Amino acid sequence: MVKTTERRERQREALIMAAEGAIAEKGLSGLKARDLANEVGCALGAIYNLVADMDELVLRVGSRTLARLDSALAQATDGSCSTSSGDATNTLVAIAKTYCAFARENLQLWRTLFEHRMAEGAVVPEWAISEQMTMFRYILAPLRALQPQASEPELMLLSRTLFSAVHGIVMLGLEEKLIAVPPAELDGQIEAIVRALGKALKQEA
Repeated sequence: MVKTTERRERQREALIMAAEGAIAEKGLSGLKARDLANEVGCALGAIYNLVADMDELVLRVGSRTLARLDSALAQATDGSCSTSSGDATNTLVAIAKTYCAFARENLQLWRTLFEHRMAEGAVVPEWAISEQMTMFRYILAPLRALQPQASEPELMLLSRTLFSAVHGIVMLGLEEKLIAVPPAELDGQIEAIVRALGKALKQEA
């Protein structure tokens, strides 16, 4: 029984890694169940003994992507989720530029975090939501230092707003849309926006 369970877990891990490779190479549209089954050496239907459905498989790949993003952000902030007002803006700039670099270097996997839509009637499981929200702890720490009088709900809303602003700049820039910031100018413009916000928040405190 133990050997069977271990074999199943190895095959499940192989399936997730195969899906990650397919998405990294071709994007979400390149993820095909039959190709994955051939790659991991199982019957097409056997995939659904390893994951509930393709939605779960994409979410598991997303979990690995978020884990690597978390590692990159931890390195950028020296693994600390606390900061002083003196270096809070610098921390926010480091977070934003690290996010941009990660998106650039993991373009298809990063896109999938936002392009994936659950099947009609399905809901995103709690574990996936929790992993996504955990990322905000890096933004919340410097915002607390800049806005010590703000409540946690206010800080959470501000962190989402800041993320949305940076994400929008990154997304349009990497997609090279007509109105986008040119890719070569992304880092500089992101830093300018974040520093302006940090200065304004510090003055309000």
